[in-house]
Amino acid sequence: MPPRCLATKLRPAHAHREPLFSDSPSRGRLKRLRRLGASLPALRSHRDPNEDTEWNEILRDFGILPPKEEPKDEIEEMVLHLQKEAMVKPYEKMNLAQLKEAEDEFDDEDMRAIEMYREKRLQEWKALKKKQKFGELREISGNQYVKEVTNAEKDVWVIIHLYRSSIPMCLLVNQHLSLLARKFPETKFIKAIVNSCIQHYHDNCLPTIFVYKNGQIEGKFIGIIECGGINLKLEELEWKLAEVGAIQTDLEENPKKGIVDVMVSSIRNTSIYDDSNSSNSDNDDTK
Repeated sequence: MPPRCLATKLRPAHAHREPLFSDSPSRGRLKRLRRLGASLPALRSHRDPNEDTEWNEILRDFGILPPKEEPKDEIEEMVLHLQKEAMVKPYEKMNLAQLKEAEDEFDDEDMRAIEMYREKRLQEWKALKKKQKFGELREISGNQYVKEVTNAEKDVWVIIHLYRSSIPMCLLVNQHLSLLARKFPETKFIKAIVNSCIQHYHDNCLPTIFVYKNGQIEGKFIGIIECGGINLKLEELEWKLAEVGAIQTDLEENPKKGIVDVMVSSIRNTSIYDDSNSSNSDNDDTK
């Protein structure tokens, strides 16, 4: 008879069922247990729950092993796979050009479904093109300003940079705007040589960035300081344009915040020092 520790492990989960190793087991169960006890060392090494053994059957009866998995019929699986493929209409795997070429191969019912499917694909394509219709920094001349900027499409943000190629800061801004145009294709990025738009525009005002929406100026950055300084970083310009609302940045805070805090602190300390010196000077004059 197997050891008591094994009997404990094989105790049934349900109270109404007779324990496998009870004090007075049935005669048939005793015979089965004796046979299993003789082969217990070999049975312990078996780990395949789907194997057809008397031991596994007893373990399944007591819920110790899960029900035996039925073998999968490969032919049945193949038939199910073919049925699923048959349910997928061929036109659902085609693009618009392929649908046009294959029109003669479909019946009336398919053609009605194809028209609906084609319209759906067309709307998806238009929505994608509308969202990504820019994606580059374009050059315009002064006579295109009204059309491209002031009268641009409704609800489209337009960023225009007026520049002069002889000014290094302008070239840096163009480089940054070119990268931002690819990152934010839903926003129109434009550059124009300043003389073609505004005559006698002073170099001190360059670079100049105007931000338009629906014909109105929503933001402007005029001169090197307002544009971010000669060491302007890409992320800093992105943050400036995002603050106006022209782009939806994934930056969580102003990249220049640390520098600004240091500058503000320095200005405050200088102001306190000047006030202190002024107060001491007034006291000396009083004496």
